Amino acid sequence: MNRILATAISEFRIAFRNRWVSIATGMMVLFALVLAAAGSAPTGDVGVDRLSVTVASLTSLAVYLVPLLALLMSFDAVAGEVERGTLPLLLTYPVSRLQILLGKLLAHLAILALAVALGYGAAALVAVWSDPGAVAGLASLWRLIWSSVLLGATFLGAGYTLSSLARRPSGAAGLAVAVWLVAVVLYDLALLALIVSDGGGAFTTQALPIALLANPADAFRVFNLSAAAAVAAAGGIGGAAYSIPIWQSAASLLLWPLASVAVATAAFRKVTP
Repeated sequence: MNRILATAISEFRIAFRNRWVSIATGMMVLFALVLAAAGSAPTGDVGVDRLSVTVASLTSLAVYLVPLLALLMSFDAVAGEVERGTLPLLLTYPVSRLQILLGKLLAHLAILALAVALGYGAAALVAVWSDPGAVAGLASLWRLIWSSVLLGATFLGAGYTLSSLARRPSGAAGLAVAVWLVAVVLYDLALLALIVSDGGGAFTTQALPIALLANPADAFRVFNLSAAAAVAAAGGIGGAAYSIPIWQSAASLLLWPLASVAVATAAFRKVTP
C-alpha cells in the first residue's frame, strides 16, 4: 500500500505541474455554474426544488465531461512513459506493474474527485443561495458525486488500456477520442435510431434496458435520473429510467470500473520496456 501511495503522490505532483488539477477543476466549476444559473427555469413547471433540477442538468454534463477528462488524463499514462524512456527505470524499482497502475489510478481519481466535488459544490451553493428549499436535493447531489467518480474510474481504466496498446501518445490520443465518441455520442445515436425504427417493438421493451446497462455512460445517466421521478420525466430518458431497477444500474456502475482496470492491468503486463 505504501508503494501505491508513493506512486500516487508522485503522479499527482506531475499532474499538478502539468496544470491538470487546475484545468479539470476549472472546467467543472465553470460548466456547473453555467448550468446552475440557467437550469432553474423549469422548477415551477415540474414541481421540484431547484437543486434537483440542477442535478439533472449536471448529470447530462457529467456524461460528456467526466469521461473526456478521464481519457485526457490517462491516454499517455503508459505511452508517455515508453516514449520518454522512463518506463524501464520505473520498473527497476521494487514496485509491481499492478501497483504502478493503481498508483496512477488513485492520483487521477483524486483529481477527478476534487474537480467534481468543487464543481458540483459550487452549483449547489448557487442553488441553495437562491432557493433555501433546494437543500432537499442534497441527497441527489451526493449520489451524483460518487457515481461521477465511478464513471471516471471506468474511463481512466479505458485510457490506461489504450495507452498500453498504442505505446505512443499520439496513437493513444486518437484512440481515446474514438472511444469517447463511440461511448458517449455515437452509441446513443445508434440506440435512438433503433428505437425510432422499432416503433415500440421488442427492441424498445426488451433489448433497450440491456443496451443502456452495457454502456457505462448510459448506466450512469439512468442511475441518477431514476432517483428523481419528476426530473427524470423532464429529461429524455425518463421512460428508460423507470423500466430499469435502480440496483441494476448501480451494479453496472460498480462493475464497469473493476472490469476496466482489470483489462488495463492485463494490457500493461504485455508492455515491454
